[in-house]
Amino acid sequence: MRLVIQLLLWAVIAFLAWLTFDAVYRPIQFNQVKDQRYPKVIENLKDIRDAEMAHKEITGKFTGDFNNLVKFIDTAEFAITQRRDTTVLDEEYKKAYGVDEYLEKVIIDTLGFVPVKDSLFKGDKDYYTNLINVPVEGSNAKYELEAGTITKGKSKIPVFEAKVAKKDVLFDQDKELIMRENQALSVDEVNGAYISVGSMEDVKTTGNWPKTYGDE
Repeated sequence: MRLVIQLLLWAVIAFLAWLTFDAVYRPIQFNQVKDQRYPKVIENLKDIRDAEMAHKEITGKFTGDFNNLVKFIDTAEFAITQRRDTTVLDEEYKKAYGVDEYLEKVIIDTLGFVPVKDSLFKGDKDYYTNLINVPVEGSNAKYELEAGTITKGKSKIPVFEAKVAKKDVLFDQDKELIMRENQALSVDEVNGAYISVGSMEDVKTTGNWPKTYGDE
C-alpha cells in the first residue's frame, strides 16, 4: 500500500509539474508565433495603405475592391511635376486704369510620368497582385477592404479601411489565448480583435499597431 501511495503521489506531482510547465510554455510559444506573423501582416497593410493613398492622389477617392486596386497599380502613373514662380502682366487692370500691374503666379509644369507599380513596388508584379492574401503559411485568410466617404461639417471626405481578424492570423493557436489577445488594451499591443489600417468611421490612415512595429 505504501508503494502504491508513493507512486500515486509521484504521478500527482508529475501531473502538477506538467500543468505548471504548460501554463508557462503555452503563452511563450503563442507570443513567439505572434511576433513572427504580426510584422508580416502589418507590412502588408502598410503596402495596401500606400496603394490606396496613390489611388486617392490620382483619382480623388479610395477603392474598396482589391481587383480595382491591383488594376490601378498595374496601369496608373504618377505625374512628375516642377513648380516655379513667375510674374505676369494683369491685362484687365492695365485696360481699366492704363497702368501696368503685375501678378505673381505659380506655374506647375509636367515633366513626365512614372508607373505607380515601379514607384511603390519596384515592378514586383507577383507581390502586389496578391495583396489581398494574408501572408501566413497554412492560412487562406484574406484582408477585408472597404472604402467610401464620411461627412465632416459640410464636406464628404474619402476614407478606407483594410483589416484582418487576429483569429485568422493565429488560426492554429490556442483558442483561449486568442480570446485574451482579442481583449488586449495597451500602448504596446495591437488593440482589439483586428489588425487594421485606416477607418470607416474617422478620417485617418494610420494603423492600430504600436510604434514597435514601425510607422503607424
